[in-house]
Amino acid sequence: MPALTPDTIRTLTETLSDLTHYLRENPDPVEALALVEPLLDEYTGLPVQLADILRALARAVQDHPDVPGTAQVSPLAAELRTAAWEQADQHTLHYVLDDLRDMYDSAAASEPGGRWGR
Repeated sequence: MPALTPDTIRTLTETLSDLTHYLRENPDPVEALALVEPLLDEYTGLPVQLADILRALARAVQDHPDVPGTAQVSPLAAELRTAAWEQADQHTLHYVLDDLRDMYDSAAASEPGGRWGR
């Protein structure tokens, strides 16, 4: 695995920002769903990944020998773990995509030209 740097992470966040801008331009719903689907995958999507990142960060700051063992570390690590649980709860967003896809497919099958509410 290549070494991670702040620049590689910034590239990731810039790509997400590009996606946000694209979605604000009123793209075709099928294409929009296809682009967002990997982000909300129930096993590897952003909510799950961010939750894992926050838990790993909490462990890293709490367990690393160079981190001072002050009383401040434990509550901060606990906050990271709480945020991780909150993020993990969002993993169910993939069901919303499933419902949107089903709704689009139903509308496309029943409307001439297959357009979704247009």
